[in-house]
Parts: sequence; structure tokens; C-alpha cells
Amino acid sequence: MARYTGAVCRQCRREGQKLFLKGERCYSDKCALTRRNFAPGQHGQARKKVSEYGVQLRAKQKAKKYYGVLESQFRKYFVMAERQAGITGENLLRILESRLDNVVYRAGFAMSRAEARQLVLHRHFTVNGETVNIASYLCKEGDVIELRTRDCEKIKECSEKNSGRPTPVWMNLEKDNYKATLTRLPDRADIDFDVEEHLIVELYSK
Repeated sequence: MARYTGAVCRQCRREGQKLFLKGERCYSDKCALTRRNFAPGQHGQARKKVSEYGVQLRAKQKAKKYYGVLESQFRKYFVMAERQAGITGENLLRILESRLDNVVYRAGFAMSRAEARQLVLHRHFTVNGETVNIASYLCKEGDVIELRTRDCEKIKECSEKNSGRPTPVWMNLEKDNYKATLTRLPDRADIDFDVEEHLIVELYSK
């Protein structure tokens, strides 16, 4: 399976905003964006004139990095969003939010989506009582995501650290039982990701 293996902090600096890819480090003073708030590379601090295409591309790249999805899968999600009723951009974000690794992260069982992806791959969670080890599994309304192995200290530690994080309104979280139930799929107003999704639609529609 292809995946990005470079320095993840460079991605936040490239997009000019925190994408929360490094877990706990992103909330500390060690965050690379806090220390060097400019794009990486030799010409990172130079002023550049960005074209319309460049603005659209950056929006797409930002969404891909935020959710940890590569191009081929991201395009599949866009095609899926186009076929659904409603606004394509909002459908796309809803699909990305319903990925199992994102749901595990939003529930506070992991410090980052990358960590959530690893926990899912290691078969630590069940969906409706069945073990699922596919991070890209798309959860549906009514699905129950539950910790399968109660002896995992890492997940317990993460859950305690994230106890102050607000629970998404589209999710019912039982922290003591390490269980999350999707009461509905998220609306655009429920997604706190700062991206102009209409730019992604415009880019793919060319």
C-alpha cells in the first residue's frame, strides 16, 4: 500500500495551517508551523503569485493531507460524491469524515489520524461487533465502533489525554466503554476543517 513517508510537519508548513498530523506535538510549542511559519524549501519565504489553478490545487492537496488520502483514492471519493444527491463538495467531506480511521480519531481513541489508521490495521476495533482492519472503511449512520482489546494501554492513554476534546455532535461517545455510535453522518457545519471544498470541485470539473 502506497503512503507518504516524508516529514509530516513539512506538509503543514506547505499549506500554511495546522493539519494535526503529528498528534500531541501539534498542540505544543514544538509545532514546526509555530516555529517556522513559512513554506519549506530554499524559496519558502519568497512571495509568489498564485494562479487560479494553483489555489484550487492547494485546496485539494490540503484535504488529501488532512485526511491522509492519496490521489487515486481521493478521486474515487470525488466520483462517489458526484453521484450522490446534494452538493458535491459537502458530499466529499462527508465521505472523508466517515472513514473508520477518522471516526476513531474523532472519538479521541488516537492522537492523530495516522495513529488511528495503525490501530485499525492492528485489529483493535470492531464495527457492529465485527472486527474491521480497513482504515478506509466507510461508516454509516447507526454503526457502533468499539474497542476490541481492552488491554491496549496506548488507546487508554490517548482517551485520557483527549478527554477535554469536544465530542462531535454526530457521534454518541461512551468513553468508559470505549464505544462510539454514529447517530448520523456529519453536515458541513459539523466539520471544523478550514477548506473551500468548492475549489476542489472546480479543479476536478475542468
